[in-house]
Amino acid sequence: MTTTTLLALILILAAAGWILGRRRALAMVEGDQRQLHSLPNYYGWQVAIFVMVPAFALLALWLAIQPFAVNMGISDMIPEERVAQAGSRALVMADVRRLAGGLDTAQAAGVLTAEEARGLSVEANDIRDRLAQAGVALGSAVDAVTLRAAQRYRQLAGWGDLARNIAVIVVAVAGFALAFRAIAPAFRARNTVERAVRYLLIFAAFIAVLTTVGIFLSLIFNTVKFLGLYPAEDFFLGLNWNPSFSGRGGGSELGILPLLWGTLYISFVALVVAVPIGLMAAIYLAEYASKKVRTYAKPALEILAGIPTIVYGLFALVTVGPLLVDVFGRGGLLGVNWMQGGTAVMTAGLVMGIMLIPFVSSLSDDIINSVPQSMRDGSLGIGATHSETVRQVVMPAALPGIVGAVLLAASRAIGETMIVVLGAGAAARLSLNPFDAMTTVTAKIVSQLTGDSDFSSPEALVAFALGITLFVITLGLNVFALYIVRRYREQYE
Repeated sequence: MTTTTLLALILILAAAGWILGRRRALAMVEGDQRQLHSLPNYYGWQVAIFVMVPAFALLALWLAIQPFAVNMGISDMIPEERVAQAGSRALVMADVRRLAGGLDTAQAAGVLTAEEARGLSVEANDIRDRLAQAGVALGSAVDAVTLRAAQRYRQLAGWGDLARNIAVIVVAVAGFALAFRAIAPAFRARNTVERAVRYLLIFAAFIAVLTTVGIFLSLIFNTVKFLGLYPAEDFFLGLNWNPSFSGRGGGSELGILPLLWGTLYISFVALVVAVPIGLMAAIYLAEYASKKVRTYAKPALEILAGIPTIVYGLFALVTVGPLLVDVFGRGGLLGVNWMQGGTAVMTAGLVMGIMLIPFVSSLSDDIINSVPQSMRDGSLGIGATHSETVRQVVMPAALPGIVGAVLLAASRAIGETMIVVLGAGAAARLSLNPFDAMTTVTAKIVSQLTGDSDFSSPEALVAFALGITLFVITLGLNVFALYIVRRYREQYE
């Protein structure tokens, strides 16, 4: 039984519990629900919750623990000679899991019989051909050790899946029976359901916080490991970025300053584009636009926020870049030679600015609308015009919130990846020319973790150091922005 089938079975049992629990409660009072402590639906939900929550919790815990238990069960089968040959035990285990999955695929395709897949009677030099017939590609040679480990892996995984299915079904049925038996006219089903929902909400909030903490700790641990292999002074103060993986020539220069400069430069250009346009659009929509115009203009403007960033990147690569070259490149309309290629700071900055317009506009529009109407009325009452009221009363009052909106947009720009990868280039340099190709921290995180990377090398671990640096910068901007917005709301709400 697959996990999907098991989930469906639990949901069906929960639905049946809801129907039967509701019917049992009504049957006990002969249809007069006034004699029940709670509404009939609460009795149904009580049974459904007792079915779903324990079963889903056990299933999630089992799915998290089983892979580790299976790996521990077969890890001792891998001799040290095989580990040394592959480079690490993790790589051998990856081959074992891939081969085990390939055996399942080959059995389903009819290339291997169930007895052959279970007993691995096929010779090691023949298994690759059999798997190739089933469309399974293996990354390394298949030997007798890997075959035996794969067979054991399939066996343990099968036993684990069977035990999981039995345990989850038993827990679901037991929950059904306990909740169904507890139904009585005086039973406080509403209290039980509301308490369970409250605990579920607390658990959801805890998972969200725990996920954030886990991400931060993973960055911290790998950054500490990186700084143990590469000098921190060279990383934070280095002016050159030139990674060179083992076997590809020379040592690596991993200075972050060129990447930070490219990140901040492109973000600055994006904000120069987004802030004036977004702010003016927000002022018009909040203060001057009619209700009919606002009804259509605001959603149309916010469509820009729903466009995938990869589409913006393609727009920068295919349209904006060549257009800028036609204007600022050799033989262009201005007759200058400022821009050598379509990928540049200006290309990525302009397109990113377009992407940020709805962020600035929507947040600023909401902030301007939250300024008390009494302030506008007072200004108009002493003879000021509408424009003077907007310029001298509304905007100063909304300024702290607008600054917070701009900072939130800046943190969004700093974390952007796809537009930079396609529109700004890959050169890490310190330059003031906005028509030069540059790169950012996010783009280099992608490049350092793409391909066959040895995660024990500084060239791969540096991605985590880049990530924690970017995390601290964006976290600081977000905290500062929320602080400003909170002060503004406390003042006027």
